[in-house]
Amino acid sequence: MQRAFVAGTVLAALLAYLGVFVVLRRMSFFSDGIAHASLAGVAAGVLLSLNPLVTALIASVIFAVVIFLLERKSNLSADTTIGLIFTSGMALGVLLMSFKSGYQPELIGFLFGNILTIKPSDLIVIVCVGLFVGGFLIAQQREITLLALDREMAYLSGANPDILQLAIYVALAVSVVLGIKILGIILVSALLIIPVSISKLISRSFQKLVFLSVLIAEFIVLTGLFVSYWFDLPTGAIIVLTGAVLFFVVFVLKGMLRA
Repeated sequence: MQRAFVAGTVLAALLAYLGVFVVLRRMSFFSDGIAHASLAGVAAGVLLSLNPLVTALIASVIFAVVIFLLERKSNLSADTTIGLIFTSGMALGVLLMSFKSGYQPELIGFLFGNILTIKPSDLIVIVCVGLFVGGFLIAQQREITLLALDREMAYLSGANPDILQLAIYVALAVSVVLGIKILGIILVSALLIIPVSISKLISRSFQKLVFLSVLIAEFIVLTGLFVSYWFDLPTGAIIVLTGAVLFFVVFVLKGMLRA
């Protein structure tokens, strides 16, 4: 539980911050595609007896760079490019899994998530990589904010939009894979979208949107952890459902106040 709380706290803040960029730039399919494609990295780690989290991180960075290059060098749409990587990564993961006989709890954990099974080595990777990515996001906060709002504005401010977008792609891919330990491949994109969606209902400025998104994400993750622990329920599912319930409560209350 101690490792779960540390990992959950770090990842909630990281994914919520990146979620603002994802929602404003309409990139939810990117995060979902990277999560599913990272199955190839997880399967490679299991097959080679390496830490699946580390191999999944490496695979996610490769996939993010490939998506960026295909978007720039081909006439394919972003959705088509992501769909290509999505399905190819999943297919490669299934192929690699076929070479490993027997029941594989590691693979099941990555598919559906189980934060209570985080190992000390996983926690070290999550905290170190999470802090590094978080430091980058803080250092580039102004440029990232401009890019999220208007690409041309970011260019006029002196930033290189292409390089910055590639860095965002990599940061997002890495963060999504780190979040897989909490929610699993199937549900991880929810933590990028739900906190920001709730915050958008009540925020009137970009700064407030970012602050509330992080605050709400922390509440959702920690509440979900407590509930799943005390009632012995699936952690990832409870975290997502906690966020969904909170979203509809805020939505209904806002509607009532307007009426």
